[in-house]
Amino acid sequence: MQALVCTSPGNFEYETLPDPVPAKGHSIVKINRIGVCGTDLHAFEGTQPYFEYPRILGHELAASFVEGDAEGFETGDRLTIIPYLNCGSCIACRNGKPNCCVRIKVCGVHCDGGMTTFYSVPSYTLLHADGLDDDALALTEPLSIGAHAIRRAAVQHGEFVLVIGAGPIGLGIMEFAHIAGATVIAMDISENRLNFCKTHPGITYCINPAKENAIEKITAITAGDMPTVVLDATGSLRAINEGFQYMAHGGRFVLVGLQKENISFSHPEFHKREGTLMSSRNATKEDFSYVMDCIKKKRINPTDYITHRVAFNNVKKEFPHWLNPDNGVIKAMIEI
Repeated sequence: MQALVCTSPGNFEYETLPDPVPAKGHSIVKINRIGVCGTDLHAFEGTQPYFEYPRILGHELAASFVEGDAEGFETGDRLTIIPYLNCGSCIACRNGKPNCCVRIKVCGVHCDGGMTTFYSVPSYTLLHADGLDDDALALTEPLSIGAHAIRRAAVQHGEFVLVIGAGPIGLGIMEFAHIAGATVIAMDISENRLNFCKTHPGITYCINPAKENAIEKITAITAGDMPTVVLDATGSLRAINEGFQYMAHGGRFVLVGLQKENISFSHPEFHKREGTLMSSRNATKEDFSYVMDCIKKKRINPTDYITHRVAFNNVKKEFPHWLNPDNGVIKAMIEI
């Protein structure tokens, strides 16, 4: 089989590897689509935490069943994969939180991912396509991260929700905040991405903190209340640290993006707000099912996010260009 291996930061190599062989508890699938996410881009540029090289990237996957012991699957069945491999026995797994398993392995991060023609994964990770096409299946995982973040924040109808970062994860967060009945405020330093927010998720309030006074604008939008929920989808240390000042008294600040360094904030300011600080990591099967249901009901159109397409054999050539913000990449989709 063919695989695209990230051998070191900034370097990809196509390699011919042995085809996977059947194993108990595992299934072999043929990969059809691979969505490129921020994790893949960060790994390529050498800024992804908890990462080792060489590594086969890719965890936003659409595939077809080849063989294995996954219950209810037959050869040719289309599917997607929950790419978070959990132990099933740690405190998080026992409490229904396999998304933050103590010994979690995320495909394409802690173990090899799906940028390959065939892929062997634990059978419990497979989800039936349930009528979704390959593009939608590959985008179910990143959208599930957004859905999980909104569920984690317990967003209520009528709340003001500020989403910092208008990349694919941030856009997904906005979509599900809107579905929950919130009034969404988008913040990004890219005018291109803010314009995308206005036309696709249909966000009315968009703020560029590099060009305008964010505090003044948010204050005006919320009639002085400030957002009761702030979610960071950038992973930027500066954006995270500045995000605390946007939170309402009694509000929640949810860290979805990942930052290597220590964050810092004024404890008196945070304390007087009786703020809640939480993280949101990955997603659960419940989130995947919810996202797939929303797609089927046309409450969300994931293909709106696909701005670039490329054949598998051209990824090595095209991938470096996706790091340049001027190229306007929202979601790149690899076709096999």
